Amino acid sequence: MTHPKTISLAALGMSAALVAVALAGSGTIAVAASPAASAIATRQANFKKMGGAMKVLKDQISSGAISKPQAVAAAKTLAATGRAQAGLFPNGSGASAGVKTDALPAVWSNRAAFDGQMKGFIAQADKMVAAANSGNLDAVTAQFKAVGGACASCHKQFRADT
Repeated sequence: MTHPKTISLAALGMSAALVAVALAGSGTIAVAASPAASAIATRQANFKKMGGAMKVLKDQISSGAISKPQAVAAAKTLAATGRAQAGLFPNGSGASAGVKTDALPAVWSNRAAFDGQMKGFIAQADKMVAAANSGNLDAVTAQFKAVGGACASCHKQFRADT
């Protein structure tokens, strides 16, 4: 008959050996991120994409010339990413998730207003796609201001200034 403490110690020793092998092989151990942490990381990455797309458009406006292919690609990034963002604020993905986020609690406590802001942004981004497709500098400039206004309006209510 095997003693229970002997089996437990043997199992503990084997677990430690496996961890040591894993660390020696890669230097890290993969840990699955929580759904909230994944949502926060994805939405933060998406906001960076959106910022990059806005920079492409701003640089073109500042230069006085629109490169239609680049402007259309940037506008499509805004529209597609805006649509994706709407689903990346599930309950529990605020600061209480233990991951740094600039999303204010108002996102969840005033969800109807937040969702309305997201829909407004998407509508403006879709109009930017049309403006970019025109290749018209004045149309892109005007719509750039409208998209920026949609961003600012949402940030004012739902994003911490950090």
